Amino acid sequence: MAADSRAASPAELSRRRALLLATTLVVVGLGVSSCTSGDVFTLQPAVDVGSQTASLAPVEPIPQANAAPADAADLTYDMSDPTMASAPPAIEPTLDAQAENLGQIEPQQPQPVRTAALVPARGLQTLVPSNPSMVAYPRLDDPSNQPQTAPMRPAVMPADEVDCRADLKKLDVQYRDLPSISNGAACGIDYPVKVSAIGSVQMKPAATVTCQMAASFAAWTKRDLVPAARLRYFSGVKTIHQGSSYSCRKIAGSRTLSEHGKGNALDIMRIELNNGRDIDVEKPGLFAFRTRGFLNTIRADGCSYFNTVLGPGYNYDHRNHFHFDIKQRRNGYRACR
Repeated sequence: MAADSRAASPAELSRRRALLLATTLVVVGLGVSSCTSGDVFTLQPAVDVGSQTASLAPVEPIPQANAAPADAADLTYDMSDPTMASAPPAIEPTLDAQAENLGQIEPQQPQPVRTAALVPARGLQTLVPSNPSMVAYPRLDDPSNQPQTAPMRPAVMPADEVDCRADLKKLDVQYRDLPSISNGAACGIDYPVKVSAIGSVQMKPAATVTCQMAASFAAWTKRDLVPAARLRYFSGVKTIHQGSSYSCRKIAGSRTLSEHGKGNALDIMRIELNNGRDIDVEKPGLFAFRTRGFLNTIRADGCSYFNTVLGPGYNYDHRNHFHFDIKQRRNGYRACR
């Protein structure tokens, strides 16, 4: 064999090499043809594996009852697959076919819109005027041009007012409830009472005040005024003469609303005793020791019941009366002068 190779000519060697190359190309071509039958230039799939693979179980097509027929040009069958040859694949119905199966849809009537003005009044709403801002439509007129009316008080009395009236009964106060009072934007009393007597002590004229002011004044009368009169004059108190209860006015010389305009103040002008003696609230004479002591005592004791106590000696406007009120101030400050 070695002798033959050495004896071969260069032409013979070239022929053998060409034969070997041709044989190799034939073998490679046969291998490629057994792996693909498609055309890579037309992007056709190489192998049609049918409806199943080695890893998945066969999947039966779902029949569509009202499937719309498709064009024959859009369907491609692999007749070599028995399942594909027996029946065409299922096609999803079109939107029109689905709409036919849904039937006729009845339109729903919208519910009527109920605004605040149309809702039946319940509870406290029956006592409050209608509020245009609650209606679903904008208010076109100017609210500042409308007449201002005070809101009516609720039909049910608040708990603090109920408790206050229970205190009046414990103090033996004779009173009656009045309708709400409203004079302008600032003056008024929501739940006024008219006090005519505190126990056996008459109030002349009857005083219209808030219940809280009536309770404070009644406590002062029973616990301090009457005992001081018995101590100084050996007599009880018959009548308290007041000069002003509720009155819509400002403090003299200022723009500040007086507590009289809120029903929180009383002016006491004179105290009549059971023995017939009248004690005017004014600066007593130089030798009126008993009167001076009596007035100083009830004035000082009043600071425990009222937030403001003013009297003779404070200024000219208070030269002839005691002013008592329950005005609320910051930090609980009391003005006793």
